[in-house]
Amino acid sequence: MMSKSGIWTNWSGIVQATPQSVLYPDSIEAVVDAVMLCRRQGRRLRVVGTGHSFTPLAASDDVLITLDRMQGLIEVDAEERTATVWAGTKLKLLGELLYAQGLAQENLGDIDVQSIAGAISTGTHGTGQQFGNIATQVVGLTMVTGAGEVITCTAVTHPDLFKAMQVSLGALGIIVQVKLRLQPTYKMMYESKRMPLKQCLQELPDIASGHRHFEFYWFPYAEPCQMKFMNPTDHAVTSRKVRDYIGDVLLENTVFGMLSELCRKVPKLSRMVSRISASQVPVGSKVDYSHRLFATQRLVRFNEMEYNLPAEAMPTVIEEMREKMTKHKYNVHFPIECRFAKGDDIWLSPAFGRDSSYIAIHMYKGMPHEDYFAGMEDIFLQNGGRPHWGKMHSLNADKLNDRYPMWQPFCHIREVLDPDGIMLNGYLEKIFGVTG
Repeated sequence: MMSKSGIWTNWSGIVQATPQSVLYPDSIEAVVDAVMLCRRQGRRLRVVGTGHSFTPLAASDDVLITLDRMQGLIEVDAEERTATVWAGTKLKLLGELLYAQGLAQENLGDIDVQSIAGAISTGTHGTGQQFGNIATQVVGLTMVTGAGEVITCTAVTHPDLFKAMQVSLGALGIIVQVKLRLQPTYKMMYESKRMPLKQCLQELPDIASGHRHFEFYWFPYAEPCQMKFMNPTDHAVTSRKVRDYIGDVLLENTVFGMLSELCRKVPKLSRMVSRISASQVPVGSKVDYSHRLFATQRLVRFNEMEYNLPAEAMPTVIEEMREKMTKHKYNVHFPIECRFAKGDDIWLSPAFGRDSSYIAIHMYKGMPHEDYFAGMEDIFLQNGGRPHWGKMHSLNADKLNDRYPMWQPFCHIREVLDPDGIMLNGYLEKIFGVTG
């Protein structure tokens, strides 16, 4: 998001930068020209989607590139069930464009404002034991490297390069086209229920394996949690615009936003607000096409940390989190989001080599998050955690190297594709241990 004063901020406002130039290329050739200009002038550039990362991945005080003018479908193969799309295409738009072609992505996250390139580059994921993160749906990529070369690759033509490019943090170059593996459009039934957290954890293996998509939210200092399920159905789409507006906008956003402001002004009320929110977990169901059900409106702004963990570690980690919360009495009222994902072989994917669970913690914008996030991060790290690339964490190159078996091969490819380091910023230098 660019202000009139030329300051760029991410969605929550916690990351800010003042780019000297903002470029809006509308073709691959224009992207190449931008890269070559930066190489000649010794400048650095970062590409930004919608600024939904809570880390400074996209922050640039030099050249910032947005691919907002490179959106839409390029080619659809109905027989192969694939589509090639421009990398700047926002997920919400992409869902509707694919729907018009009778196609859909197999899984998505709970926010659909990101660009497809930004989502895959940061390892964005949904939930479901059968499904990997969004990058696992990618079967082909076209990138303008940091050296200005245009490369199109697949797992067959360039196996190592492809595995590095699938989740690349924007450190190898600028993805300009994405080819996705798809499936025919499908409807799902969404259900929201309440359940005591203790019961949820006891029955977790059966619940997680018994549904196509399952996630749950538990509230600090409270026992009820929200269980969310989505499963395929042949039932008719339910039309409930008024009810959805009351539930999704008025209750989950407007009222919760008012309560959040109250907590910001009087932090000691956070525990009470958390218990109130838990008691008001919505219960109900609806049917719609998949791409319209995955995402949830997020109007109340927050900062977030999320860690990937071995799937079997989730109950233990949650118990440790509750114990530390009780001991330290953090002023937090936002629920903790818990999801699942299938393991993969993508080099920088947090789910590399293991079936995974994800636990995300949030703090309302404007409220101190440091102590709470640090305390929870200690627990995540002690249980084999790897950070979500778009969410806050404290790790540097040495610690990341210890957690990613393919870290060094990725760093080698980064040096080859971006020999002048023009795709780096200060944050990425820390991540990759680049000095000088």
